[in-house]
Amino acid sequence: MNKMKVIAVSGVSGCGKTSVIKQLSQEFSCPYLLFDDHRDDHTYPKDMKQWFKNGADVSEIKTPEFVHSLRHLKAQGNNEFLFVEEPFGRGRDIISSLIDHVVLLDQPMEVCLSRVIMRNINHPSGEALNSIPRYLAMYDDHFREIYIELTNQVREDCDLIIQAVTSVELTAKIISNWLKNNKS
Repeated sequence: MNKMKVIAVSGVSGCGKTSVIKQLSQEFSCPYLLFDDHRDDHTYPKDMKQWFKNGADVSEIKTPEFVHSLRHLKAQGNNEFLFVEEPFGRGRDIISSLIDHVVLLDQPMEVCLSRVIMRNINHPSGEALNSIPRYLAMYDDHFREIYIELTNQVREDCDLIIQAVTSVELTAKIISNWLKNNKS
């Protein structure tokens, strides 16, 4: 019987999901999957503002390769844990049954926004620096409200919420201790 637990780390862009997942994966010597590694032009609805106005149904966000990879790794079951970056927690129908625990990194919006900007400045790729003004315009127009709504959706059905703004190492330690104390 497969006893590997899938731990979804959720939260808005810039909350620290990727960094925390990599830290946890290293600590537990287990695999991880990153949502952003499986995005393509068809992942998100074309008009996110309208999608939000229509109710923000996260099941409309498509990542078939991510789901395939998750099923494959879960079937192998060679590790105690598999950490996945799933911004939407158990919200997407296609993935909810594959997740055992959801950890929400519920960070202040201004901290997350600052981190997104710094990420684009410190690790520029082709359009990264040029995309900051465009991102900020969309953030002001609708992204902020979308992020708040999605965080509220995840908060309704998660197992651990971390609101403290701490280092990656301390956040990972909090999650690690929680996992060790909740082995059932």
